[in-house]
Amino acid sequence: MSPKQPRGEETARRLLAAALEVHEHKGPEGFTVQAVTSTSGISLGSLYHHFGSFDGLAAALYARCMADLLDVLIASLERTRTARTGVRAVVVAYLRFAEEQPAKARFIHASSYAGFLPAHTAAIAAAKAPRIERLQSWARPHAETGHIVDLPDPLTEMLLIGPVAETARRWLAGDPTIDLKQASRVLPERIWQSLRGPQE
Repeated sequence: MSPKQPRGEETARRLLAAALEVHEHKGPEGFTVQAVTSTSGISLGSLYHHFGSFDGLAAALYARCMADLLDVLIASLERTRTARTGVRAVVVAYLRFAEEQPAKARFIHASSYAGFLPAHTAAIAAAKAPRIERLQSWARPHAETGHIVDLPDPLTEMLLIGPVAETARRWLAGDPTIDLKQASRVLPERIWQSLRGPQE
């Protein structure tokens, strides 16, 4: 590895960390290229060199935050043995991620309709694909044996992730009616009931 390569990787890490810090403290309105370069101390030219554009930096940050979330879900899921405990593990892990890493969770949810996503959809999907495949690889055998309802992969994902993601989004937005501890107690069984198959 050349000396330039680790320096380049460190510069990219600093830019991503600064971008997350800016978004967390200044919100979407304050999430600007000027704020990120000022916070990071890294030049605009270097940002463009590493990410192509400010949108490219935002897309890379989204992919990184999403990877961190999926890694947490996978780690929790792959320690389980049954369909029911797997569903519970994913729900609880997602809510814990939102509580323990709110800056990353907030960026994920704030970026759902952001203007930078469409141009980088393919790259983001490619980055997510190996992790999504691991989640789906866990679900498919349970569907084949009738322990989880047999649906197309995207619909299974919506039933599993959709309710907990919306709960986390509202909590991150400051909804006073959302209690994450209550959600962790109530949602796993409710979501399981929507996914349980005929053999359960």
